[in-house]
Amino acid sequence: MAIERFFFVSLSTISLVLLLFSSFCLSTTDPSDVQALQVVYSSLNSPNQLTGWKSSGGGGDPCSESWKGISCEGSSVVAIEVSGLGLSGTMGYSLSDLLSLKTLDLSKNNIHDTIPYQLPPNLTNLNLASNNLSGNLPYSLSTMSSLNYLNVSQNSLSQSLGDVFANLQHLSSMDLSFNNFSGDLPNSLSSLSNLSTLYLQNNQLSGSVNVLVNLPLDNLNLANNRFSGWIPRELNSIPNLIYSGNSFANGPAPPPPPYTSPPPSRSRNNHSRTGPHINTPGGSNGKDSNSDRNKGLAVGPIIGISLGSVFVVLFVMVGLIFCIRKCSKDKHEKESSTRASVGTLSIGTDKEVQEQRIRNMATVADMKPLPAEKLVGERVHGTNGSAQKVKSPITATSYTVAALQTATNSFSQECLVGEGSLGRVYRAEFSTGKILAVKKMDSAALSLQEEDNFLEAVSNMSRLRHPNIVTLVGFCAEHGQRLLVYDYIETGTLHDLLHFLDDSSNILSWNARVKVALGTARALEYLHEVCVPPVVHRNLKSANILVDEELNPHLSDCGLAALAPNTERQVSSQMVGSFGYSAPEFAMSGIYTVKSDVYSFGVVMLELLTGRKPLDSSRIRSEQSLVRWATPQLHDIDALAKMVDPALKGIYPAKSLSRFADVIALCVQPEPEFRPPMSEVVQALVRLMQRASVVKRRSSEESGFPYRTPDYEALEMSF
Repeated sequence: MAIERFFFVSLSTISLVLLLFSSFCLSTTDPSDVQALQVVYSSLNSPNQLTGWKSSGGGGDPCSESWKGISCEGSSVVAIEVSGLGLSGTMGYSLSDLLSLKTLDLSKNNIHDTIPYQLPPNLTNLNLASNNLSGNLPYSLSTMSSLNYLNVSQNSLSQSLGDVFANLQHLSSMDLSFNNFSGDLPNSLSSLSNLSTLYLQNNQLSGSVNVLVNLPLDNLNLANNRFSGWIPRELNSIPNLIYSGNSFANGPAPPPPPYTSPPPSRSRNNHSRTGPHINTPGGSNGKDSNSDRNKGLAVGPIIGISLGSVFVVLFVMVGLIFCIRKCSKDKHEKESSTRASVGTLSIGTDKEVQEQRIRNMATVADMKPLPAEKLVGERVHGTNGSAQKVKSPITATSYTVAALQTATNSFSQECLVGEGSLGRVYRAEFSTGKILAVKKMDSAALSLQEEDNFLEAVSNMSRLRHPNIVTLVGFCAEHGQRLLVYDYIETGTLHDLLHFLDDSSNILSWNARVKVALGTARALEYLHEVCVPPVVHRNLKSANILVDEELNPHLSDCGLAALAPNTERQVSSQMVGSFGYSAPEFAMSGIYTVKSDVYSFGVVMLELLTGRKPLDSSRIRSEQSLVRWATPQLHDIDALAKMVDPALKGIYPAKSLSRFADVIALCVQPEPEFRPPMSEVVQALVRLMQRASVVKRRSSEESGFPYRTPDYEALEMSF
C-alpha cells in the first residue's frame, strides 16, 4: 500500500512539473516584442534566411515557434543572433521597443543605411561589425548604461565621435576600428572605468590620446590614424599596445612643465636654485638667522595684503549672493503666478516626471551628443574662383527632371495632391511600380541665395531618420528646377481626417488621437533634442502631419525652413497671428525658436481634442480663435467635457482627457520660457498611455463626466 501511494505521489509530481514546463515553453511572446521583430524582418527585406520569421500582420510567436536566431526568457525576447546570414536592407525603427533584449548580433551581413537613433535600451552586447552601415554612433548609445560589449568595426561610419560614453561604466570592450571616424577623441572616453579593450585602428582620428591615460586597458590599438603629440608614459604600461602609422613625436614624452620656485617663506637650504639671494655652501649660522629675519619682515606685509584681499572678496560674495537670491525670488514669484493662471498641471507637479526631467537634462548637459545628423562640411571654390559655398555629403537619390515629369504625367492636375507656401506636391508613379511624392518648389519663392543653398538643405534633410518623419528619398536640381522626392503616404493629412471626412467609419478614436499626438511629439523631440544643431520646423500644423493606414503620424516638411524666404520683416503681425498656429512671440517680433514649435504642437493637440480648426470665421466671434476660446476652459472639468469633438460621441476615458488637456495648457502658454521641452511632453503622453492600459471600466457617474467612458481594453484595439 505504501509503495502504491509512493508511485501515485511521484507520478502526480512529475505530471505537475511537466505541465508547468510545457506552459513555460508554450508561453506567448510579448506582443510589443513580436511587432518590433516583424518591423525588423520587413526592414531587412523579409529574407528567406530568417526561417520562421513573419512580417507585419503575419502573426507568429517567436518564442514558441523558435524563430531563427531568437532566444527568449519566458515571454520576452532576450537575444537576436543572426550573424553571417547575408542579410541586406536596414535595421528598421522599432528596435527600441525590445525592452528585454540583452544581445543584438547582426554582424557579418550587408545591412546598410545609418544605425537607428534609438536602440534597445537594456542591451549588454551589441555587435554590428562587418556591414555597410554609414553615419555616426547614435545618441541612444549614451543611455545604454548596461552595455558591456560594443563592436561596430568594418563599416563606413564617419564624422567625429560624439560625447556619448559618460554613462557606460560597464563597458569592457569596444571596437570602432576600420571605419572613417575623424576628429579628436571625446572627453567622455575617460569615464569608461571598466574598459579593458579598445580598438581604434584604421580610422582618421586625430589630436592627442591623453584622454585614455587613466583607463584600465589591457589591449589598445591606435594604428593607422592621424594622432599626434607624445604618447603618454602611462600608456606604455599597457600589455598590448599598438600605435604605428600615426604622427606621434619620436622619443620619450617630454618632462613635466619647468620647475617654479615656491614662495620665499617655504624655501629650504637643501634646494638647489639659481639667483643672487642663494646662500653658498658652508654658509654661517649668522647668515641663516639674518635671512630668517628678512623672511619675517617679508611675511608681515604679505599676510596683511592677504587678509585684506580675503575681506574684500567676502564682501563682494555676500553682495552677489544677495542679488542672486533677490532675482531668483522675483523670477520664482513670476513663474508661480503664471503657472497658477493655467492651473495645476500634471506634468508640472508629477514627481516622477520632474525627476525624469532632471535626469534627462543632466544627461544632455554631460554628454553633449553628436548624432549622425551633424554634417561635416567642405569648402569649395565656385567656377569663377571667388564665390564659395558649403558642400556636404548627400545621401538622397538624384533624379532627372525628365524622370519626374514622366512619373507625374508632366506634373498634371490629376496627380496634384497638395499645395504649400513653397510649392505643389504631386503623386509620382514610376515604371517600377514604386509610388513617391514630389514637391515642386516654386522658383518665385526662392531667392538666389536660397537656390545656392538648396543642395546643402537637401543634404541636411536627407539625414533626418525617424519613424514619425517623412523621409526625403531624392531630389532634382537641374535646368533651374528644384524638386524634392519623399515617401508617399496614401491615407492623407491629419487636417483632412479631422475636418473634411464625412465617413463616420473613418473618425479618429480617442486612442488614435493620443497616438497621433505622441508620434508627432516624438518627431519634434528628435528634431529639437537629438539633432545637432537643433532643427526648428517653423511650419507645424495638422496639414503637415500625414497619417498612414495604421494611424501612425509622419511629420512632413522637416528642414524646409532653410529654404523658406525670410519674410518676417515683410509680414505684418496681424497676418502672422491670423495663421492660427503661430506663437505670440513670432507674431510680435518675428522670432521663432524650438519653443515656438512647442506652441504650434499645443494648437495641434487642441485640434485633436476639439475637432475644431485653429481659426474658424464661420463661428461666433468669441469662438473663432481656438486657443483664445479653449485655454480658459482647459481646467474646468464641466467645460472641458463640452469642448470634446462631438464626432467621438462621448467615447473617451475621462482621466485621459484631463491629462491631455493639462499638456495642452502647458504648451500654449504665452511666455516661451514656461513651455516644456518636447522630451517632457513625450514623457507625459507616454505616461498617459501607460496608465490608460490598466484603467478599468468606469461609469459616467464615477468619472464625473456626462459621457460614456468605455472599457479601455476595448479602446486599445483601435491601435
